[in-house]
Amino acid sequence: MTRPALQALMIRELQIGQRIGGGASLGVVFFLILVTLTPFAVGPDLALLARIAPAMLWIAALLATLLGLDRLFQADHEDGSLDLLLTSRAPLELIVLAKCLAHWLLTGLPLVIAAPLFGLMLALPTNELWSVTLSLLLGTPALTLIGAIGAALTVSLRRGGLLLAVLVLPLCVPVLIFGVAAAGAPQNAVASFASPFLILCALTLMATVGAPIAAAAALRRMSE
Repeated sequence: MTRPALQALMIRELQIGQRIGGGASLGVVFFLILVTLTPFAVGPDLALLARIAPAMLWIAALLATLLGLDRLFQADHEDGSLDLLLTSRAPLELIVLAKCLAHWLLTGLPLVIAAPLFGLMLALPTNELWSVTLSLLLGTPALTLIGAIGAALTVSLRRGGLLLAVLVLPLCVPVLIFGVAAAGAPQNAVASFASPFLILCALTLMATVGAPIAAAAALRRMSE
């Protein structure tokens, strides 16, 4: 019974995310705005833009991922469905993981798909686009999972978006560091790419295991 329930929950989350007008389009537009503003801030030097492009793409992805995270559990809390989820026969940790996966499909995956185009806009060499895209593909799920902890801690606050960012951004620093290191690896330097990329994979695996447990514990504490 657990698997059909989780599948139904994911379908519900995807439908709600598309219906409220956020999701993929809002995240990609926000991503595009940040990338477009970068040349105005640092100047038209193509060499400089290419050097900072991996960092700018990762920072833009981090900020775009935060969009809508405050509503990850808050909407369920407001309409009472969170109480039903807490008493569901499915483990709360798997429910949190399913909601995070739906959020990443709506926000994180479109950013990964758009990353090569935005990399070209920042004068990133075409032979380095693969490292940026691959690092974002493996790293953005960790950002969503870490953000779920902040969303669970601020679920009862009506305007918890700013507090969520304050809580989440420091926790995302290790993912950001190794994500940028992998994305900015020199051309044909497999060793310099592999080390930070493997650490990034380890951080994502740790977030996949630990974040749902922490978020579920925060939700249970809130309901007491």
